[in-house]
Amino acid sequence: MNEESHRIGSRLNELLIAAGLDPLGPEASERFGDYYSLLVRWNGRVNLTAIRDEEGILSRHFVESIACARALPAGIDTLLDFGSGAGFPGIPIALCRQEIAVTLAESQGKKAAFLQEAVRVLGISATVHAGRAEALGIQFGCVTLRAVDRMVEAAEAAGEQVRDGGWLAPMTTSGALDKLKAAAGADFHWERTVALPGGDDRILALAQRKVSSPA
Repeated sequence: MNEESHRIGSRLNELLIAAGLDPLGPEASERFGDYYSLLVRWNGRVNLTAIRDEEGILSRHFVESIACARALPAGIDTLLDFGSGAGFPGIPIALCRQEIAVTLAESQGKKAAFLQEAVRVLGISATVHAGRAEALGIQFGCVTLRAVDRMVEAAEAAGEQVRDGGWLAPMTTSGALDKLKAAAGADFHWERTVALPGGDDRILALAQRKVSSPA
């Protein structure tokens, strides 16, 4: 067992418990430790995240994404992480919810290269789309988005990639939610919001796409 990965995984579990969440098992916690090490190594030259301190990365990115993964409804088979960036929340979802086939869409080449390396190193069954998510031309059982540029416009585009009965799952703030609802349109029923750990009024909003009536 890699000592640094073990240390990071142990600290992550402490933060999960402090947030009122169940800790990860030994294998999962070590894989998150490997993810952290890879992220820090690449961040020096690619600028994957503006948060660079260990506690910040673990509490804001890792704990929040794990909370998202656990809060997603059961029965999701495919998921698109729209504008995945450094892999949040898509990679934690792939690690925590192995029944979900995750696609990580990232248009910036260097970030997409990081995602490819992360998928390889962590041994997760996720697919990386190195391009705009809208270009995929397929729909998914769930679409997540977090901290993407032009979030309102992204929510509209992401909503179009949710299939009938599927879920749109933006990670946002309570104050920004009404604009995202308007952008997603009338085809969605907003089921509930889940408070995310770490404060700052961060939430996961869950909206289910209505099933179209047959013509």
